[in-house]
Amino acid sequence: MLGTLEVWTGTGRVMVPSVRHQRVLAALLLAPNSVVPVARLVDAVWDDEPPMTATKQIQNCVSVLRERLGRERDLIVTDGPGYQLTIIDDELDAMRFRRGMVMAQQLAAEGSLSRAVDVARDALRLWRGPALDGLDAAALAGPITKLNEQRYSAIEASAEWQLELGEYQAVVEEMGELVALHPLRERMHGQLMVALDGVGRSADALAVFSALRARLVDELGVEPGSALRAQQVRILARTRGEPPSPAPGVPKGSADQAPHQLAAAVARQWTTEVEMRSLNRPEPVPLTWSSTGRPVAAEATLPRRAGERLVFSGDLCDVVAKFRQVRSRQLVVLGDPGAGKSVLAMLFTLGLLADRRDEDPVPVLLPLASWNPHREHLWHWLATKLVEDYPGLGNKAVYGADAATRLVSDRKIVPVLDGLDEIPPALHAAAIDALDRAVADGSPLVVTCRGTEYEQAVTHSGSLLARAAVVEIEPVNAEAAIGFLTARTRVGETRWQPVEERLRRQTDSALARALRTPLMVDLARIAYAHPETDPGELCDTDRFGGPELIEDHLLDAYLPASYAHRPTPPTPHDPPVTPRTYDPPQAERWLGFLARRLQDQQTRDLAWWRLDRMVPRHVAGLYLGLPPALLFAATGWVAAGPAAGLVYGLSFGLAGWLAHTIGERPGPLRVELRFHRTTSRFVRRFLGGAVAGSLLALGWSLSPPIIALLAVVFGLAIAPHVWLDTPIDAGTVTSPASVLRGDRTAALAYTLSFMVCLGPFWGIAFALTNETRFVPVLGGDFDLVLALATGLASALLGRFMLGAAGSVAYGLAGAVVGGQVFPRATSATQAIIAGVMFGLAVGLSVCLARAWGAFTMMCLWLAARGHLPLHLMDFLADAHRRGVLRQVGAAYQFRHVRLQARLAGQPETPPPGPNARCDAG
Repeated sequence: MLGTLEVWTGTGRVMVPSVRHQRVLAALLLAPNSVVPVARLVDAVWDDEPPMTATKQIQNCVSVLRERLGRERDLIVTDGPGYQLTIIDDELDAMRFRRGMVMAQQLAAEGSLSRAVDVARDALRLWRGPALDGLDAAALAGPITKLNEQRYSAIEASAEWQLELGEYQAVVEEMGELVALHPLRERMHGQLMVALDGVGRSADALAVFSALRARLVDELGVEPGSALRAQQVRILARTRGEPPSPAPGVPKGSADQAPHQLAAAVARQWTTEVEMRSLNRPEPVPLTWSSTGRPVAAEATLPRRAGERLVFSGDLCDVVAKFRQVRSRQLVVLGDPGAGKSVLAMLFTLGLLADRRDEDPVPVLLPLASWNPHREHLWHWLATKLVEDYPGLGNKAVYGADAATRLVSDRKIVPVLDGLDEIPPALHAAAIDALDRAVADGSPLVVTCRGTEYEQAVTHSGSLLARAAVVEIEPVNAEAAIGFLTARTRVGETRWQPVEERLRRQTDSALARALRTPLMVDLARIAYAHPETDPGELCDTDRFGGPELIEDHLLDAYLPASYAHRPTPPTPHDPPVTPRTYDPPQAERWLGFLARRLQDQQTRDLAWWRLDRMVPRHVAGLYLGLPPALLFAATGWVAAGPAAGLVYGLSFGLAGWLAHTIGERPGPLRVELRFHRTTSRFVRRFLGGAVAGSLLALGWSLSPPIIALLAVVFGLAIAPHVWLDTPIDAGTVTSPASVLRGDRTAALAYTLSFMVCLGPFWGIAFALTNETRFVPVLGGDFDLVLALATGLASALLGRFMLGAAGSVAYGLAGAVVGGQVFPRATSATQAIIAGVMFGLAVGLSVCLARAWGAFTMMCLWLAARGHLPLHLMDFLADAHRRGVLRQVGAAYQFRHVRLQARLAGQPETPPPGPNARCDAG
């Protein structure tokens, strides 16, 4: 059963008659001795919409299978809402395989490695290829993947035992073939490296590592895991004759790699962010915290000793250890604006990951601003965010269906939720109550929030996190601020001496009150980093009579200091390039425009796919709808003269403007090109496209050879869509650049496919049409049947592009232009030109309806008006490197809400003239 769908009974081999019967039987075999509901069997048989008679057909399939499997005993029994396949252990290879591997693991645990290898190999001989190979049912993908994963894990476990026995050559022979079949499976590569090194082929072992690293970096933009890198170091550094040992840290026999890879991805993501924000130069701003004095915590939430509550306090260095003292593993961190809540959450996440064991849940830091507790349960929102930020988790073929949901529901995640206060104030109380209900079973949780907002929500509603310890970040004391400000000064430098004296002697001065938050202390060091600046001016009480004036001054000085002309470090995996330099006033003008638009939208997320929201909707609609309309007008003009061109242009121009103004564009696709194991889906897509092309051609009364040609064209245009798939690795971290690249790939693929489909079709129909009229009106120049057919086709295209609004708008436009009865083309040249123009018009319409297409056009528009630079993503990435922005998943945010508010509150200056220099490379 494990290799192909073969069933042996007491009467011999049973041939299952059809794919439908095979899928029903496979669904039952994958859940032996368990009731499989009829609804699940329906999903297994029909990937898309099932027919009205689906239940009856399932009953017929079961009846046929019962007959085929024999009547000696009831193998398939009806039980409640579904059917159950009753199996004795030895009757199913999958059960015999699992039982054999359990026995092998027990032998290995007892030290009988040689016997464990023999038992494991006997179990693996039951396999004759991938499980249920060729049975391409989407609903069965998860169980089938799990079954295959068990096989690969068994192979790896057996190889691990062989390495411990010193059977290096046997592992080389087996793993050499397997790594070619699984080019991104790190554990197999690590075992092959150990085996090659064991037989004296150290150079080949290092070559295996180099080849894997090149694939990971080129295809996924990630480095090999720490265990594999450690193995490379050991091979490079080991002395001659030293025996190799298995690399530590690689999970042994793990059937689910998602937590392991997710933990590595989270660590890389926030380590990079820490480096970007220079938090370790040389240390973060000293930050202390203690139990809050606010009436927001429930009793018995803190550790006790001898009946007395312990003092619960600490700093950045021991926050992880103190968190583990909380019995419930639930913590709320409060603080004023700029107090360092986000920094604490970031370093806390990395601290939990630093000594995480394989069985421990993975801490994942996520901003909470997008959660609406009235609309979405916390766990559902969390699973959705996991797939958005780590799109590899959505790959069903690798991790099974709903991998993110399983991680959440199995409590393999520690949610570190930053910014409860960024949810709309009216939702604060509901959010706290929903959080408490979600973690009432004792699930771990960390939440950060501003203290005042949290206290108001708890006081007014009575809702609180009943199990959570609540701590509050304390103000930065004078000595801590002085130590941070002077940590990088040169020997003998006295620039900071007036500030030191003021902070020590006047603890309640305006300067001391301004420098009580890590944000302001950090801004002060950045603003006065240059040796020619004078931080002593902060002590001028005439100029800075209150802490607010000092804070505004530091915020204003931050950008000029950040954009001083000095080299900036590259981002990880980026090729070395000469970074752009930006004029500080110009950069501030662009950032101010972005800040004002974000304030208007009441959001912190600077998402590139929402750039069109930074201009009035009707203006964006006109700008995005006009270019395709001009191409449609040119098509009509070439085909039938100026009048037809005017009808084409106005119809599609109005449709584009209306659809882009009131419609909703799909969000960006997180995809990558992948060709492995796509043959069967490619063939199905090709056949579907061929059928659609044939039907369209028949409607135009074209000849059979032309119909066949168009069928092939449509098939080849539609089929490549199967190569767009979710990333294969859960360690692939979403970033603005990676999401842009993925959606650009998808947009170009869709654009080309529609151009290749509809351009030649329209040109050929124009060249060979019989001028068919079914229900002519307007003197025979317009046909109602043709209008209806074209309108329906255009409505489907419009729905694909811009939802319901696009369906209505483009459906009406298609009906207007499609009902026109053109005379046949007078020459092949005219037909070719018209077909090319039509294909370009449709392709551009599709492209501008994608996130990347609209973003590109809006960049051109806003750059032409001087509001933003032409190379906006380069500018945003540079601002991230300079610490002005921070990266949160696929979006950027200003480093702090105070900076965004300050930039948004400054008067808008007119953009420079068209000849102004925007950037220099």
